[in-house]
Amino acid sequence: MTRHLPRHLGRAALAGSAATLLLGLVAPAAVADSGPAAPSAASRAAAHRAAEAPGTLDTLSRFFAREGAVSRAAADPRVEGKAVPVYYLSPAFVAGEKGAPVARLEFLASKAVSSDGQEASLWTVERGRSWQVVNIATGDDETHYARVGARKLPGGTVFHEPQINAWYVQGDVRGHARVLPLDKDARRAVGADGASLAAYRERVHEAYGDKLPGSAYEKSGKAGGYEEKAGRAEKADRADGHESASAPSGEPMTAASSVAGAGALLALGLSAAAVLRRRRRQRG
Repeated sequence: MTRHLPRHLGRAALAGSAATLLLGLVAPAAVADSGPAAPSAASRAAAHRAAEAPGTLDTLSRFFAREGAVSRAAADPRVEGKAVPVYYLSPAFVAGEKGAPVARLEFLASKAVSSDGQEASLWTVERGRSWQVVNIATGDDETHYARVGARKLPGGTVFHEPQINAWYVQGDVRGHARVLPLDKDARRAVGADGASLAAYRERVHEAYGDKLPGSAYEKSGKAGGYEEKAGRAEKADRADGHESASAPSGEPMTAASSVAGAGALLALGLSAAAVLRRRRRQRG
């Protein structure tokens, strides 16, 4: 399905989304098993302002109108709630580094809604001294699971294991560090009651430990070269009903100025095509 995005906000929408998934946001260093550092209130406020900027809302109107369900003029997009931090499984944790938290910050996400009820997630990162929206994805997984995790384990860290599209919350349960599932994929991985942090570390180390930087897997090229797979990612994306649009601010995507989970994805050997295939809702 053809999308109509402003020229200054993106070229081929899905090809751009694959690129944004690849290049990544530099994340804070690991601190402790107790959890990753949270973004400041000022950062979250700045991300929210970026999400509500006129240029972003104009792009959202085009995004929501891409399949003809609503016209661009009638889309009337709005941003609901505050920007939430989005954490991905940390390669340092997978490697077993002492004191590494289970996840690391990748981007901030805001929920957007159109007049006809469509939902989208705005992915925002800090570039230089400002926060900018760099990707728009269908659905509200990021903000949805942030709410679910906060209800299930107040004060815990909600994080995503993108390799299997699983969402969890990690924190203290009666004096023990636990990883609790938030969706079907997570329940399949750790069971309905979750797992100890140590048991979860063992599982992900076994699954991804041989795909970390410097591994034979990475040296073979299987963890790289994803730019060439953009066309295949687009086909997979359309087939699964997921749409995503990159939104660079008039500058090329670079390793220092791009987005969203790629640090964890690239370090753990997951291709952009796989991420696009697996971005689907697994509620309940």
